[in-house]
Amino acid sequence: MEYLDIYDEAGNHLGQAPRDVVHRDALWHNTVHCWLYDEEGNVYFQIRKDEGKLYTTASGHIKASESINDGFAREIKEEIGLNINPDKITLVDIVPFIMDRKKSDGSMFRDRAKANVYVAKFTGDISEFVFDPDEVLGVVKVNAKKTKKLLTKGSGKIKGTIIQTKDGQNVASSKEITYDDFLVFKGETPLGKYGFILDKVIVLTNLS
Repeated sequence: MEYLDIYDEAGNHLGQAPRDVVHRDALWHNTVHCWLYDEEGNVYFQIRKDEGKLYTTASGHIKASESINDGFAREIKEEIGLNINPDKITLVDIVPFIMDRKKSDGSMFRDRAKANVYVAKFTGDISEFVFDPDEVLGVVKVNAKKTKKLLTKGSGKIKGTIIQTKDGQNVASSKEITYDDFLVFKGETPLGKYGFILDKVIVLTNLS
C-alpha cells in the first residue's frame, strides 16, 4: 500500500495516509510535474497512453518521506527510463490543483494536490528512452517558442518530432502537432496549463 504525506491547506504537515484515503477524503498532498528541455529550446511532452494526448514529460505522487527532488528522478525513471540528476533540476512553480470527479463505481475521486513543477536539461540521446508500456506511448519534442505561439493563438499546427519504440528500437519521425493535441482537464486551457513551462524554457535557452 502506497502512503503519502498529507498537509493542511496552509502546507502544514499533518502525517501520512494511504493513497486511496487521500483521494477519498480530499487530503492535500504533493505531486511532481517533471519537464525536460534541451539546449535548442525544445520541450519534451509525454504521450499519455490513456488519453493519447500530450502531457508532462513525467509526473506523479510524492511518496511519504520522499523529497521532491527524489520524486522527480523516480518518476522520470519509471515513466520514460532516463536517469536525471535530482540536484540539477530547476523549480518553476508550485501550483495548487483541485479536481473532483465521479468514478465508474459511483464513488468520488477528490484531488487536492500541490503540483511541484520542475524542469531539467536533457543532454542525452533518444536511444536512452525506455517507455513504461502501461502509461506512455512515447514523447514528442517541440520548440518551446513555436508551441507558445500555437497555444496563444488557440488554433493551427506546428512541426514536432515524435520518439517511439518500434521493434525494440527508439525511432524519431516528424509529427504535426495541433492545438487540440494537448491534454487539459475541465476548467483548464492549454495556454494556462503549459504556457509558464514554455516561458521558462524560452528564458533558460535564451530564445526570447
